[in-house]
Amino acid sequence: MTRVSALLTKEFADLRHNPGVFLPGLLTAAISIALPFFVAIIVPKWTGERLSDSSDLQVALELFRSQSSLATLSPEAAVQAWVFQQFLPLLVLAPVAASMSVAAYAVIGEKQARTLEPLLATPITTFELLCAKLLGALVPAVGLTFVSFVVYGAGILFFAESGAARVLLAPRSLGMVFILGPLAALAALQLAVCVSSRVNDARSAQQIGALIILPLAGLLVAQLTGTVALSGGLMAGVALVLVAVNAVLIQMGIALFHRESILTRWK
Repeated sequence: MTRVSALLTKEFADLRHNPGVFLPGLLTAAISIALPFFVAIIVPKWTGERLSDSSDLQVALELFRSQSSLATLSPEAAVQAWVFQQFLPLLVLAPVAASMSVAAYAVIGEKQARTLEPLLATPITTFELLCAKLLGALVPAVGLTFVSFVVYGAGILFFAESGAARVLLAPRSLGMVFILGPLAALAALQLAVCVSSRVNDARSAQQIGALIILPLAGLLVAQLTGTVALSGGLMAGVALVLVAVNAVLIQMGIALFHRESILTRWK
């Protein structure tokens, strides 16, 4: 753990000197926060029509208000809360985007700076090295999730109808952001680290890591169209799948990270 902590300190120092790699995550977080406010707050003010007056949202309103903790909300607050909860999976995409860009440069950046070879010549194990690389990308990504969630909640408290922010305290919402988000981010950055250890182009690693975004985006679309309801059981199943995927990926990462090849054949 001493070696991992020392490497992790180095990773954070490198991130401070190259903050641009974190920009995709920040942009994704900003968009994921702004979009539901545009739909739930700005559009009704422009059109002069309340969301609760729309016939298309009546069925969603009744289903949503069947939750005991939200049954006392006014019609407009209930519809706004439904919109904010439906867009909540977007906050999961922010840490995924952040982790991909940081993890891709964690190995390739050191290759380009010629600092990886001396590190690999030390007695540090491959597992310790990968742990430091993964944590160096995961910790900022999870931190971004927490900050995004706080900003999201503060915006709902300030701009939305009274009581709408209660939706963020529901177990479904908390599990989506604080369990599925970090697990998806960990899977994405493990893919990025695995690929970046075998290639010299950060874009290739990011493109492979983007595979994690596709099912998350599909889940968002299915939820918005009513095809899938993100129940507690479904979220638990997705979390278990992500845990299994992460366990397999860490073994793959160790197997694919050939220290000798990097030391002798990297150009």
